[in-house]
Amino acid sequence: MKILLAVDGSDYTKRMLAYLAAHTELLGPSHEYTAITVVPPVPGRAASFLSQESLRTYYDEQATQVLTPVKAFAAQQGWNLDARHVVGHAADAISEFAQNGKFDLLVMGTHGHSALGGVVLGSVTQRVIAQSGLPVLLVR
Repeated sequence: MKILLAVDGSDYTKRMLAYLAAHTELLGPSHEYTAITVVPPVPGRAASFLSQESLRTYYDEQATQVLTPVKAFAAQQGWNLDARHVVGHAADAISEFAQNGKFDLLVMGTHGHSALGGVVLGSVTQRVIAQSGLPVLLVR
């Protein structure tokens, strides 16, 4: 099974990974995992003052901060993990990546860094559920 893990480095991401590790009867190391993090774009006016190389370096550094601990955790669990990042709005980018990658399941936390955006579920989570055409496992 192809499983997409939406990660942002928040406590909810950590809880989601711990939940998956503790419930190997659901999803164990025999599956194919992809972790995706979405880096918000630098606003257009600010970006116009930066070179493309500087922007690319910035985006790569931001993604590395989130993905490095996820890759280390996956290695400890024996998961086959491909780590990716995209630049854009989190909900739109996750939904598009999930659809284009033909994943069987999307796993994500109920909130991210902007947990105040929703009372029961975070705003990104709500939008991903609305836009995604695949099953979503939410971990609180």
